Amino acid sequence: METIYINHDNLADWQGKANACVMALGFFDGLHYGHREVIKTALRIAKDKGVQLAVMSFFPHPKSVLSNGEKQIDYLMPLSVKEKILRGLGVDTFYIVEFTRGFAALSPEQYVKDYLVNLGVIHAVAGFDFTYGSMGIGNLDRLQKDSGGIIDVTKVEKVACRGEKISSTSIRERLAAGNVEDLPDFLGCYYEIEGMWDGQSFKLNPYYTLPAPGKYVVTFNIGNLSKFTEVIVEEKQLKPVLELPLYMIGELSIVWHQKITQEAPSFGTNLKVGGLTL
Repeated sequence: METIYINHDNLADWQGKANACVMALGFFDGLHYGHREVIKTALRIAKDKGVQLAVMSFFPHPKSVLSNGEKQIDYLMPLSVKEKILRGLGVDTFYIVEFTRGFAALSPEQYVKDYLVNLGVIHAVAGFDFTYGSMGIGNLDRLQKDSGGIIDVTKVEKVACRGEKISSTSIRERLAAGNVEDLPDFLGCYYEIEGMWDGQSFKLNPYYTLPAPGKYVVTFNIGNLSKFTEVIVEEKQLKPVLELPLYMIGELSIVWHQKITQEAPSFGTNLKVGGLTL
């Protein structure tokens, strides 16, 4: 997979190099079930048409830019992890568009011409609520017309969990409430973050979000080694309840299984994780 960072200055260069493609559109933070349905749909169409599959995302988050940085966005994963997952999903080209106020001000027609038609898009796929152009007035119902009939469009309808739309916002809300045990139903896996443990403190890598303050059952992973244990989150910091072994010092990941409450006690007392009783 090729990752291409696009901005106003280099756009023309990449337009000149673009090949015909089917493109999945969205911010794709977390790459949850809804996002994956969009990408899987685009992949099927790309294979049918015999062209490449491209994904277009944007960075930084539009809400952060449009609020002049006043609105803090709790990202679910960094771009590097997003790249890794997209590669595994069969994506050929990952476009990351620099989201600026100038980009946000483009008319819907100009966005479609510059960032879709001129990048070789023959078919666009997105979620039912995807919008584009100034004030978000562009939508999938008008995209084909905005392209002059060049681009076909597939709208992916809502993907829901127990009647609730699966979205990055719904995942952030659960992290903010500490309900990490709900996340596999939205993400397809437990939420995982990465950072550095130096033996005394944990430094979270950028563009991850810690869950709400409380005590949690987690798994620490470093290389091929794992440690199932408990941590306490306080004021956006975390610390293990028990001392970690020396082999855990360094870059590692933390998988969040469950918040410990009176209803969900500490591990070792019949806690269920992933269908297993521990």
